Amino acid sequence: MNKPAVVFLGFVVAVGAVSAGGAWYTGKQLEPVLQTAIQSANKELQTSMAGVDGSVTLELVSLDRGVFSSTAHYRLKGQGSVFGEDNPNPELLFVDHIEHGPLPFSRLVTLKWLPVMATSHYELEKNPTTEKWFAASKDVSPLKGVANIGYSRSVSGNIELLPLEFKDATSSVSFSGANLNFDSSAEGQKVKAEGFMNSLKVAAVDAEGAPFEAELAGLTVASNLEKTTFGFYTGQNTVELTDTKVTFGPQKAVLTLKGFEQKDSSETKDNNLAGRVDYKIDEIGYQGKAVGSAAMAVSMKNVDIPAMLVLTKLYQDKMQPVQAAAAAGQPVPELQMTEAEQALAEANVNQVLAAKPQLAVENLSLKTTRGESKFNLVVDLTKPTSMELPPVELGKQMVSLLDANLTLSKPMISDVAALQAQVGGVTDPQAIEQQSQMAAEMVSSMAVGTQLATLVGTDVVSKLHYANNEVTFNGQKMTVEQFLSFVMSKAGAVSGAQ
Repeated sequence: MNKPAVVFLGFVVAVGAVSAGGAWYTGKQLEPVLQTAIQSANKELQTSMAGVDGSVTLELVSLDRGVFSSTAHYRLKGQGSVFGEDNPNPELLFVDHIEHGPLPFSRLVTLKWLPVMATSHYELEKNPTTEKWFAASKDVSPLKGVANIGYSRSVSGNIELLPLEFKDATSSVSFSGANLNFDSSAEGQKVKAEGFMNSLKVAAVDAEGAPFEAELAGLTVASNLEKTTFGFYTGQNTVELTDTKVTFGPQKAVLTLKGFEQKDSSETKDNNLAGRVDYKIDEIGYQGKAVGSAAMAVSMKNVDIPAMLVLTKLYQDKMQPVQAAAAAGQPVPELQMTEAEQALAEANVNQVLAAKPQLAVENLSLKTTRGESKFNLVVDLTKPTSMELPPVELGKQMVSLLDANLTLSKPMISDVAALQAQVGGVTDPQAIEQQSQMAAEMVSSMAVGTQLATLVGTDVVSKLHYANNEVTFNGQKMTVEQFLSFVMSKAGAVSGAQ
């Protein structure tokens, strides 16, 4: 045998020996690793179900351990009214075929030679809870995936939902399938995921016989998250949907959306949370007619996390019996708080306000062919001297800044009114134009006539600014009391006119 062949043979023998030894070691260590992972998963499930009348737990049913591979069975159990009366205690069963590391065969044949502790091949099993799901997937497991567990306890892999077809007398579902790839560091400290779904079509008939249909196409999701010291995740999420079509009502009205996008981001600094979410729709259609495009951006900052967690937990505890009663069809109990709970709530509300949080609608807009209407709002809050102050005085002290701006485009109003006329059956172009112009002029005249807005070019504009106990409304300065009296009198005049 020549020297290169001897070297290669030695390499193969060494790899085989390392793999076999590592596989034996992994097999010995596998069960405690699984139990630790299950405990972590149950903590996350408990957190996610907080405030809901129900619980979800994961358990290891069995583990058949071998030298090179093992087989595990898991049960995911749900309990509570949140799952509905028809199936109050659902169970999902999973089988997991685990290849021991450091070089699982499935990775070797795909030229992935980085050592791992194990490679898991899992799939959903058929039981009474999932038998209809299996029937829709032609009796093939509708959910399966692969997870590679590194020696650092990192996990990477994918989850696959198989295509489904379901139809009965009143409903149908057609699902193209979906795939999600994920990468997680030890104990899920950092998580990245990206997934795609080609299409989903759902059709149903409500109790009154009205049809409902929804079609989604081109769904993409992506996340890059990191767990904070407070136990929740912050980072970036993106959801994109190429096309949406919804058909509803006795007249089978059709709403279409193209180019939907949601992007959100959040971060923590010391004890404070800041976040932002942006929405946009490139094209909105109704009954085959173009409406326009829309956008919205909402943000917050300086939110005290410890206080908000306490208030959230208190709210969830109080809402749980309400949800349970509603699910059981029983009278909803009256929300009551003990003196201790009231004191706890007040102390943490004061702590939230002391951090001077800011809430903002940075942009809310609708754009049509001929115009665009916009709204934005910024509110800065602060801690008042007392929560027992009269309502007006409490508001003056709690709100340190309020800035709101509304711009209604008369051409945009005309476009929307024209669409309403066409959908209502008006076909004469001259009549459509006349109705649309009348609608725009009516809105403009009412807003300007009541002094709730001013006319700037073709825009109906309303501006409100509050700071230091002084209100500036459409350029006029006044006290808070004067402003409230002014708005109430104008609102009464509008109501009387209607």
